[in-house]
Amino acid sequence: MDAHTPSMTRFRLLGFLPLAFFLAQATHYWHIDEFGHTLWMCNIGNLLLAVGLFLEKPILIRVAAIWMVPGVAVWFIYVVPTWGILLAGQASLRQLFGVLSSTLAHLGGFTVGMLVLRRVRMDGRAWVYAFAWYFVMQLLSRLITPVPMNINVSQNIQGGWEQSFSAYWKFWLVLTLIVGALIWVLASILKLVWPVESHPRAASSEPF
Repeated sequence: MDAHTPSMTRFRLLGFLPLAFFLAQATHYWHIDEFGHTLWMCNIGNLLLAVGLFLEKPILIRVAAIWMVPGVAVWFIYVVPTWGILLAGQASLRQLFGVLSSTLAHLGGFTVGMLVLRRVRMDGRAWVYAFAWYFVMQLLSRLITPVPMNINVSQNIQGGWEQSFSAYWKFWLVLTLIVGALIWVLASILKLVWPVESHPRAASSEPF
C-alpha cells in the first residue's frame, strides 16, 4: 500500500456509499409502489457491495463490481432515454428524486465498485460466483416480484424479442448463455487490469 491508501477502517466505511445509493432507490420505489424494482441486478448490487465492504469479503465486492458494468450499460440504453419529461421541465419532485436515486445507484455504484476493486483485485474464480449470483437473483425475482415487472427478465420474454422466440424457456436459455459469456469476458478484462496475483492479500479467502 502506498501512503495515500486509506486505512482499513476508512476503506470499510466506503460501504455506506453504496448502502445509501440502494436505500435511495428503495425509498423511491417504495413511494411509487414498485418496490420489486430494487431486485434488479444493478440496484441490489449496491447492497451486495456494501455488505462486502462491511464484512471485508473481497468475493462479494468482486461480484458486485462485475455486475455494475452491464448495469450501467443497460441503464443508459433503457432508462436514461425515458427521461424526456425532464427536458420539457414537467417533472415532479418525486420524479426528480427518482432520477437522482437512479443516477447514484448506477454511476455512483459503478464508481465505488471500480474504486474498491483496485484494492481487492480480481481473481479467476469471481466470474463463477457472479454467474451464480445471477441465478439466485433470477429465482428470487421470479418467486417474489409481480410478473408484469419482469425483474431481471425472470418472468417473460424481453419486449421486442417475442417474434424471435416461441417460448420463454428458449429465450431464457439463450439469455443465460449470453450472460455467462459476458460475465466471463468482463471478469477476465478486470483481472487483466487488476490481477489478484499482484496483491496477494486480496485473495478471496483473506481479509483486506
